Amino acid sequence: MTTNQRDFLHSLWDFFCSLKLTMFLLISLAVISIIGTIVPQGMVPPEYLATISPAKHQIYKALGFFDMYHSWWFILLLYLLTVNLVACSIKRLPHIWKIISEPKLVMDSGLEQSLPSKASFNTGDRPEQLKEKLTAFLSSEFARPVLTEADGAWHLFAQKTPWCRLSVYFVHLSVIVIFIGAIIGSLFGYKGFVNIPEGQSISKVRSRTGKDIDLGFALRCEQFSVALYKNGAPKEFKSILTVLENGRPVPDYTNVRVIVNDPLTYKGITFYQSSYGNAGDYFFTVSAPDGKNAMPVTLSRNESATLPDGSTMHVMEDTDDVSKFVPNLTGPAVQLEMHTPRGATEKVIVYANHPELNIKFALEHNLGVVLQYKGSQKKMFTGLQVAKDPGVWIVWLGCALMVVGIYGAFLMSHRRIWIRLQNGHVTMGGNASKNQASFEQHFELLAKKLKTQLTVEEHL
Repeated sequence: MTTNQRDFLHSLWDFFCSLKLTMFLLISLAVISIIGTIVPQGMVPPEYLATISPAKHQIYKALGFFDMYHSWWFILLLYLLTVNLVACSIKRLPHIWKIISEPKLVMDSGLEQSLPSKASFNTGDRPEQLKEKLTAFLSSEFARPVLTEADGAWHLFAQKTPWCRLSVYFVHLSVIVIFIGAIIGSLFGYKGFVNIPEGQSISKVRSRTGKDIDLGFALRCEQFSVALYKNGAPKEFKSILTVLENGRPVPDYTNVRVIVNDPLTYKGITFYQSSYGNAGDYFFTVSAPDGKNAMPVTLSRNESATLPDGSTMHVMEDTDDVSKFVPNLTGPAVQLEMHTPRGATEKVIVYANHPELNIKFALEHNLGVVLQYKGSQKKMFTGLQVAKDPGVWIVWLGCALMVVGIYGAFLMSHRRIWIRLQNGHVTMGGNASKNQASFEQHFELLAKKLKTQLTVEEHL
């Protein structure tokens, strides 16, 4: 291998081990995540498309903003961060592992000068007795020591929680595990939605990208109910669902109650209560402005109807009592959206108990027809969000590793104490990998206690 090749590989290795690269990737992912919360993901609602220009829509689509977390450049950033974490760990781990597995047992003059915490005192005990006392003291007050003889002196070394130096690598590993779980969920899972009318069943759901996905079983909505506050706002809505295999109810999954934050999970697929609405039929009569040529029209909530004059209409909202919105009127009413042959769009409120208002509106807006509302057949549907994520348990494992790593990295430290016994003179030193100020206080108390104990025993 030539010198230029070695230099290039060395530079490439340093690049992936760089802390600057780590910060750049983390900041980039954070900024991109903000974009992902602002721009709708999956199937873009028409309301959002109406707020942006066609040119901006094309740019967003080309950049993958509408499915950002599956875009090639977002996945590339995750791969780069993974490589960066692995490279940093490989570069620094051998040094840390050597500190843990091969600690320096002898406190020579060089180590003594580098230690921030030191104490020394003389004692008249014989070396053999003093070794036993120091060993017993460290074992009871700190940790069991290792005894070494070198250069005519006895050295004792004791340490606590050396493994906490590996905590940062637990954090690195947890991030990688979370990425792996997220990628598995992205490749083999999906998120979608489905509406199920009461008494009906479905075996497919629609993903956010508009693709139909076969569940492998059927789900039936037995009943839907909603409780309202006095002002008409929904208080609680719930679905009674049954899972069907080969047309038969599955034991333990029959008549299962599903409410917000209490989903149903079957074969790794989770159904969350999301929305509801009326899936029944609405009944109208359509006539000319003079009342002639009246004909019935039946319209469901999710359908459009074409009227004799070429207009189209669909139901937007309905109420059983319009007095909540118009105090002087009573009875049921429906709000429609009509598209006239002239290309105009009209929002029309059609009353059941006030046909004169329906005629007045049609004449004032030059509509070619008059609509009269004849009531509806109530039939509710439940709206469910559907999610399958086979990588979720891997993500939870990564989260658990991260908690362990963060706890060890921030709340624990590697503490070490050396004692040298030479010619009746005791020299004590120590340090901590972090929170040195707290260790300094603990060290001073230990040194004071040891000196007092040896002095008392010597006088005895």
